Amino acid sequence: MNPADEASLTAVIGRNLPYLRRYGRALTGNQTSGDRFAATTLEALLEDISAMQVVPDPKVALFRAFHLVWSSAGSPLDEPDNPLSARAQGHMSKLTPNSREALLLNVVEGFLPDQIADILQIDSDQVAPLIQAAVKDMEASVAGSVLVIEDEAIIALDIVDIVRSLGHSVTGTARTHAEAVAMALSDPPDLILADIQLADKSSGIDAVNDILAQVPDIPVIFITAFPERLLTGRRPEPAFLITKPFSEDQLRSAVGQAMFFASTETLSD
Repeated sequence: MNPADEASLTAVIGRNLPYLRRYGRALTGNQTSGDRFAATTLEALLEDISAMQVVPDPKVALFRAFHLVWSSAGSPLDEPDNPLSARAQGHMSKLTPNSREALLLNVVEGFLPDQIADILQIDSDQVAPLIQAAVKDMEASVAGSVLVIEDEAIIALDIVDIVRSLGHSVTGTARTHAEAVAMALSDPPDLILADIQLADKSSGIDAVNDILAQVPDIPVIFITAFPERLLTGRRPEPAFLITKPFSEDQLRSAVGQAMFFASTETLSD
C-alpha cells in the first residue's frame, strides 16, 4: 500500500472512531469494555492496515475489524458493576445470536443489509430476520415509565407517541432543567430521554446528572444534533446517544436497548 492510500485510510478511521466507540459501548453494554475493544481494533489495524481493504467500503471494513476482535474474544461483557449491569447481562444471554449486532448496525449506525452482512460475515438474507428477532426480544421483555426532557413541542409529542406505542408510560415532559429535576424526583422514571439544549438555555446534561445524583441507576438516552462533539473520549460519556434528526426506528431501538440493556453512563459538558 502506498503512503497516500495509507494516509487516506487513517483519515477514514479517525472520522469514524467516535461512531465505532458508540457501537462498542452499545454492543458490550459498558463504556470501558467498548473502548477496550475499539483500542484493540486500532492496534490490530496499525499492525496490518491491509485489513481495511478486505471490503471496498473502508467504514464497513473498520466495523468488520472491530467485530472480528470482539467475537474472537468470545463476545464478552465485563463483570457487572451494579444491579443494572447484571440485569443487562442476563438479558443479553437470551438474545438470538448476532441479532443485537445487526440491529445496532442498521438502526443506530445506518448500515445497509449488505454492509451488515459484510461486517458480521453472514449471508445478506440473514440480516432482516436477525433485526426482527432483536426487536421482538427487546420489546417483549420490559415495559416501564419514561421521563422526556425536550424543549421542542412537536418533537416531544413525537417522542411521547413512540414511547407509548412501545408499551411504556410517560411520567412527564420537561422543557427546562428545573422542570426535569422536579418531575424526576416526584415520580422517578425507569428511563430518561433527554435533549442536550433546553428551552431556558440550560443543559440537559446537567439536569440528568443532577437527577442521577439523587435517584441513581436510571438508564439515559441523550439526543443531540452533534454526536461527534460528545463522543470525544473524555469520560464519562453516554452509553445511549441518538442524533437529530432521528427516525422512529432509531428512537424505538434506543428505547428498547436502554430498557433492555440498562446503563447510567452520563457525560460532562
